[in-house]
Amino acid sequence: MALTQQQKQSIFKTNARHEKDTGSPESQIALLTYRINQLTAHLKENAKDFSTRRGLEMMVGKRRRLQKYFKANATPEQYKELLNRLNLRK
Repeated sequence: MALTQQQKQSIFKTNARHEKDTGSPESQIALLTYRINQLTAHLKENAKDFSTRRGLEMMVGKRRRLQKYFKANATPEQYKELLNRLNLRK
């Protein structure tokens, strides 16, 4: 289940800093969160799909590193707002 162009655009539209932003940490974290949620649902049905599990673990690690970077370079209010918007806990 690959993301369609419209799904990516809607994710970037709600989380971007400006109109053509796709590389900011907020946008990348939002995109990874969406993909992680999709893979989590897939793995609930297919528990023995170990290659997908590895990919999911790699995405979670990448999101964690991006969150760490964003927390260090943003204000605490921006960081908390991002976590609330994406329903992440920290």
